[in-house]
Amino acid sequence: MSDLSYWEELFLQGRLDELSTAAMDLTRVHFGDSVFLRGLLEYSNHCSSNCLYCGIRRDNPRVVRYRLDDRMIYSAVDAGFSRGLRTFVLQGGEDPEFGTDRMCRLVRGIKKRTGGMAAVTLSCGILSREAYAALKAAGADRYLLRFETSDPELHRYLRDGVSLERRLKALDDLRSLGFQTGSGFMVGLPGEDDELVLRNIRLARELELDMIGIGPFIPHPETPLGESPQVPLEKTLLATAMLRLTCPKAHIPATTAAGSLEPDGRERMLRSGANVLMPNISPVEVKPHYLLYPGKICLDEDGLHCIGCLAGKVALVGRKLDFDRADGRVIHDRTESRASV
Repeated sequence: MSDLSYWEELFLQGRLDELSTAAMDLTRVHFGDSVFLRGLLEYSNHCSSNCLYCGIRRDNPRVVRYRLDDRMIYSAVDAGFSRGLRTFVLQGGEDPEFGTDRMCRLVRGIKKRTGGMAAVTLSCGILSREAYAALKAAGADRYLLRFETSDPELHRYLRDGVSLERRLKALDDLRSLGFQTGSGFMVGLPGEDDELVLRNIRLARELELDMIGIGPFIPHPETPLGESPQVPLEKTLLATAMLRLTCPKAHIPATTAAGSLEPDGRERMLRSGANVLMPNISPVEVKPHYLLYPGKICLDEDGLHCIGCLAGKVALVGRKLDFDRADGRVIHDRTESRASV
């Protein structure tokens, strides 16, 4: 039996303590005690997509919609950079007002304001290969595009007809263009079982992802899945540990959704192999309106103020904050292996 088969058996048995211990040992091999920071900036909650699980879906009439202007985006980046952040994640709904030209301008502006020292990560959905190429040429370093589930039928159902194949084609375009590429999935979706979670993890491994974001599915009452049952956080912790054991060099965030489900959720993800935190540096006045799920934490707090709080939290689990931009290691290994062929 291979090592991964052994860990998968423990996963199916729910052996969280053993998996988390092994995952933490492996995290320290590759990252030491470091927990890397990425400043998250939610620039728009307008979205043309209608995913069944998402609180800012197109057909939710109760959302108070907003768009940050360029000045507000640059102001947040300036403040974060002065505080030591060296990675900024620009995330938004699939908003046509933030087209390729505007996003390229923002990327170039951030690069100029930070002297090229900051990494820019984008998360703005499926785009054409030509659009991704333009963003890369403008200076974007990384792109996040979660596949959410490896089940094609479930994917099409949840994403209002969008196929998993189309999602995976976009990820392939991103990798081939040289982006450090991130994806991931939700744990606890309606109709999901443990075998499907393992298939999600195997897909993440096959994709050679530099970053893998997962978190618990939290039903939003203003969506078609609002009546779905809440799966315990332990399922997400088991998946986090399995991800670390399966994809040892990938960056794995301790997600806000975990902290929203349980007060110590992010700390528990760190104990299970996560190595990244993403303080939300969006303006406080718009934070309550970017609700992908209910009960989201830290909506009334300045994200930069939260950094001190996060330092205390990671110290409780024997880790330390690291402000290094921490470029992806998987892509480096991939490049080196191709160069040696």
